[in-house]
Amino acid sequence: MRGKFSRRRFLESIPLTFAAGRALTIPWTSLAATPFPGQFQPNYDSLSAYQIPEWFKEAKLGIFLHWGIYSVPAYSSEWYPRLMYLRKSPVFDWHRKHWGPQSMFGYKDFIPMFHAERWKPEEWVDLFKRAGARYIVPVGEHCDGFPMYDCTFTRWCASKMGPQRDIVRDLSREVRNQGLKLGVSIHRNWHYSWYTYESDFDTNNPLYSGLYGRPHVPGPLINEFSNDVLQVAPQWFLQDWLSRTTEIIDKYHPDLIWLEWGVQAEEFRPYRTELAAYYYNLAGQRGQEVVLTYKGDAFPEHAAVQDIERGTEAEIRALPWQAETSISRKSWGYVEDDEYRTPGEIIHEFVDIVSKNGNMLLNFGPKPDGTFSEEALNIAHSLAQWTGVNGEAIFGSSPWKIYGEGPTNYKSGTFGESKTSVSAFTSQDIRFTTKTGAIFAIFLAWPERQAVIKALGSNSPYAPPKISEVKLLGEDAKLRWHRTGEALVIDTPPRKPCDHAYVFSIR
Repeated sequence: MRGKFSRRRFLESIPLTFAAGRALTIPWTSLAATPFPGQFQPNYDSLSAYQIPEWFKEAKLGIFLHWGIYSVPAYSSEWYPRLMYLRKSPVFDWHRKHWGPQSMFGYKDFIPMFHAERWKPEEWVDLFKRAGARYIVPVGEHCDGFPMYDCTFTRWCASKMGPQRDIVRDLSREVRNQGLKLGVSIHRNWHYSWYTYESDFDTNNPLYSGLYGRPHVPGPLINEFSNDVLQVAPQWFLQDWLSRTTEIIDKYHPDLIWLEWGVQAEEFRPYRTELAAYYYNLAGQRGQEVVLTYKGDAFPEHAAVQDIERGTEAEIRALPWQAETSISRKSWGYVEDDEYRTPGEIIHEFVDIVSKNGNMLLNFGPKPDGTFSEEALNIAHSLAQWTGVNGEAIFGSSPWKIYGEGPTNYKSGTFGESKTSVSAFTSQDIRFTTKTGAIFAIFLAWPERQAVIKALGSNSPYAPPKISEVKLLGEDAKLRWHRTGEALVIDTPPRKPCDHAYVFSIR
C-alpha cells in the first residue's frame, strides 16, 4: 500500500509546490531544425485551436497497460523501483530480505527475469476489443527508465534486454490490425527524481546510468510521510524527455499520447508546448487525428484533453475528457496480493463518466510472462458481457441535458472514486446518455417492480413532449409504462437482463 498512499500525498501537494519558487528561467533551445511546418506553433494561443477528434468522442472506453520490470518482484506497487532504494520504506527491507542488499541485487537485476514468454499481443487486443475498448494505451516508458520500445537513447530497453522485443511496436501492429486506436503513455518526466544514489546502492555505479540516470544529489523531501521529491529538472534532462517522446511519435505514430503528472512544472513549459505542436503538425501531415492528454494545468483546456486520475467530474463537462482508473487498488502494475475492484464498481463508474461527456481509460497490469490474473480476466469478461447488452447506450453516445438524477454522486476530482461509497447506489440513481433520437436511462441498481424516471415526467423541463417507445436493453418482451406529470413509470420484468447497470431506451 506504500506506493499508493505516497503517490496520493505527493500529487495532492503538487499545486503548492509548483507555486512556491518554481518560476525559473531555464536556457532552452528548440529541437526543431526548421520553423514548425503546419497549423500549430509551440504556444498556448496557437495550440488552443486544436479540435478533439470524433473517434475519441465516440470511443468511451480505452485500456491502459502498466507492464514493465516492476511486474517481476510483483510487490507493493509499480513504485517498487523507487521505494526499494528509500531506507525508510518497508519495501527497502522487504527487498533486502528477499533479494539481497541493494549493492548486490539492484533493480537492474530483475531485467533478465522479465521474459514475456507467454505474451500473445493478438490475444490481448481480442480480449479488450470484446470488452468494448476502442483504444489501447501501453506504457511507453515508466518512471523507472526502462523503455518498452526500441529506444535509440539507451540500450536499457525491452528491445535489447529482458524480453528482447519491441513491445510497443508488436502491440501497435495488432491494435491496428483489429481496427482499434493506439495510445502510448510517457512517464519519463519523473525519472530525474526517481532513484536515490548512495555509496552502497548499485544506482551510484556509472555503468548503470543508462537505466538509473546520472547520479545526483536528491532534492528536498516534500513531506515526512511520502519520501517523495520534486526536483527542478536540468536542461539536458528536459531535452532528453522531449527527444524520447518525439521518437515514439516518429516511430509508432500513436493516435493518443498520455502525459504523466509533473510536466506542468514551469521548466517543462517550452518543451511540452513544442511536443504538442510537433505532434499535432506531424499528424496533420499524415492525415491523422490525434489526442494529447494532460493532468492538472499543464495546458489550457482547449489545447489538449483533460485527464483525471481515479476520479470523475461533478457535472457534464462541455469538452470531452478522460478519467483513468485501474481494476485494482494497490498498484497499476501487477502485484501478487492486489485488491481488485468488482465489475459492478467499474461499470457504475464507467456509466457515470460517459454521462458527463468523458471516456474511461481502464488499467490492467499484466504478469511478467504476458498473461493476466484470473481476477483481471473476470473483469474483462464481465465488461464484455455488459457492453454486449448495453453498448448501444454507451459507444457513440452524447450527454443528455442532465447527467442524471438520484441521491448519490461521485466525489469529483482526482482520487474522488476512493471517497465514494458505491454500495450506496439505489434504484433512484440514474445516468443519462443520448444517441440517434433515443434517450438512455441507465439505472445503477435494479428497480424492483417499477422504474421511475422523474426527468421524463411531462412536467419536467428536460423531457420531450411525447414518448412513443420504451424498451429495456437485453429484454425482448414489450414493457408496460405510463407517464404522469411527475415521472415516466415503467413496469419492470421479473428478471434482470444483465448484471450491474440496467438501460431503458426511450424514444
